[in-house]
Amino acid sequence: MPQAIVGLAPVAATAPSSAAADTAKTLVTEAKNGASVVRVLAGDPFTDDDAVKEALAIGKTAVPFEVVPGIPLGEGTASYAGVPIGGLYTAATIDDVHNADYDALSHAPGTLVITVDAHDVQTVGEQLVVNGMKPETPVTVSCNGTTTAQQTVGGQLGDLEFIAVGMTGPLVVTVGKAAANREKLAWWESRALYGWKVLVPRTKEQAGAMSDRLRSHGAVPVEVPTIAVEPPRTPTQMERAIKGLVTGRYEWIVFTSTNAVRAVREKFEEFGLDARAFAGVKIACVGEATAEAVRAFGINPELLPSGEQSSEGLLADFPPYDSVLDPIDRVLLPRADIATETLAAGLRQLGWEIDDVTAYRTVRAAPPAAEIRDAIKSGGFQAVCFTSSSTVRNLVGIAGKPHARTVVACIGPQTAATAIEFGLRVDVQPESATVPALVDALATFAVERAAAEKEKAAAAAAKKAARSSSRRR
Repeated sequence: MPQAIVGLAPVAATAPSSAAADTAKTLVTEAKNGASVVRVLAGDPFTDDDAVKEALAIGKTAVPFEVVPGIPLGEGTASYAGVPIGGLYTAATIDDVHNADYDALSHAPGTLVITVDAHDVQTVGEQLVVNGMKPETPVTVSCNGTTTAQQTVGGQLGDLEFIAVGMTGPLVVTVGKAAANREKLAWWESRALYGWKVLVPRTKEQAGAMSDRLRSHGAVPVEVPTIAVEPPRTPTQMERAIKGLVTGRYEWIVFTSTNAVRAVREKFEEFGLDARAFAGVKIACVGEATAEAVRAFGINPELLPSGEQSSEGLLADFPPYDSVLDPIDRVLLPRADIATETLAAGLRQLGWEIDDVTAYRTVRAAPPAAEIRDAIKSGGFQAVCFTSSSTVRNLVGIAGKPHARTVVACIGPQTAATAIEFGLRVDVQPESATVPALVDALATFAVERAAAEKEKAAAAAAKKAARSSSRRR
């Protein structure tokens, strides 16, 4: 798979032509070396003269390229801030606040969208008023536009310097009636987990799906690998088990994780086998995520828990061995080297013979960077999402316990029990033991907590007002 290089040397509109030629040469070289190269610019690339020169230079070569039109920072940030600027607006980037045409800006029709450095926003506000705009004109100010760190504050033009207090870097200021709609249309910053830093302690291979789901709710996921998945020390057990599948040794194979499915699939590929090796074997999965990994084989599992997605939930639905109905009495259980005995013991109680095979090993990952460890211990993360008992044990082992104010979300009862053993308070546990359900449950928790805090603040304000009123009497 080609390597992806993202954002080679973001360009400024004033870059000299030689810089454009040098950039084009770098892009072509990397592409010829097999990389997938992405050139990132603010706005539409073909409105930037040097970007056009880069494209023309690349067009002289045999390297294919695509152009994805964009929109400028001001208009993009306004949309993310929930300000409907409409079809009639004026956009301006003010680099020199002392030589800007404030008279033209003050009398421009529609909404003003101004991009300006935070240090100059007070001057811009004052000059717009001096040149005829009313101080009570609605405005919004946004920093870190279109990112998960975006912050938008609304108010009136006359108070612009106070609205922008604490903001740094390039600011996007929208001025006009459209800015008054911000509270109704603030779709980006109003998401349930907006701005939350959420710790994702998973294997490197499994962190992506959770992080994507967290971002969809507005969170900032920070992935900290706590587990590395490795093959068994000796392949003998797994090789014997795969041969047993082919020769009809098993009535059932029970998968307890996506890692177990992956381990079996890799052995299949090693032996030149495919899904047909499962012919005559019934497949059970402990949860929906594991079942999806099995379906990727092109087959559907026969059994999933009807209730709780856990070992206990699967045992509640698993059929007991029947010497008349079941021609074979043996179950293959490929799983981690540190798996608990709950499932194997329960299957034996149901009358089955078990081949409990180590399909993969889970080893503790290296400790994260010092700043991550400090953030974990000091409450720098709003939440942490645990997806297995081993992620709890390993995170505490390599980085320490999360701070008491950090919201702890656990995917299922076994993971929650382990968290409690380590002295953690479990705040969130979904009904279904899947990553999407876990993240969605965390989002619901955040919404409910925000509503409770708002209600509490309103009650405190009412109580304070009542005391003030009684004193006046």
